[in-house]
Amino acid sequence: MKLYNYWRSSASWRVRYALAHKGIAYEYVAVSLVKEGGEQHGDAYRALNPMRQVPTLEWVEGGEVMRLGQSLAIIEHLDATCPGPALLPAMPFVRAKVRQLAEIVNAGVQPLQNLEVMRFVREELKGDPVAWARHFVGRGVEALEAEAAHTASRYLVGDEVTMADCCLVPQLYACRRFGVDLGGCPTLLRVEANLQALDAYRASRPEAQPDAQP
Repeated sequence: MKLYNYWRSSASWRVRYALAHKGIAYEYVAVSLVKEGGEQHGDAYRALNPMRQVPTLEWVEGGEVMRLGQSLAIIEHLDATCPGPALLPAMPFVRAKVRQLAEIVNAGVQPLQNLEVMRFVREELKGDPVAWARHFVGRGVEALEAEAAHTASRYLVGDEVTMADCCLVPQLYACRRFGVDLGGCPTLLRVEANLQALDAYRASRPEAQPDAQP
């Protein structure tokens, strides 16, 4: 199993967290999003993932090479096919709440801080990409805090790590990079501290990856 990813990509980190949480070994394949304009735009990687985004998970099944892009699709596949602690609860409503919180990050927050979006704001719109990210990311995280206040216990939804938690830690890391004020997010910060105490956090965090930069 190979994971094409980048050390500071939040979407990549979600999948690394899920893999570490389940104890799944994989080959780390670094795809620099900044080197020479971004290796994700090269023909070789574009053939693997036409969206030119990370991560991409690759494995062999029945003699055929299989690939999946998009972090939540990858995590759902891992949860359905690999042993280890479940990341999606069995109860339909609780599972849907996990997906809801994960999608607040995945669809409502992270795309607005994406490297390509930030570049477009800076170069094409001549705007301030950090101010853009701080505004939209802050609004999304505020919504996540409001939802989590109703679902969180030790983790975002109850007392077991879920797919939503795989999204939380990378997002709060990005918030700090952009200077988003997290003072109004006590629930998220409490859950983050619990997640950071786990081995999966230590194994998946950006600074522990082979392509990490100072």
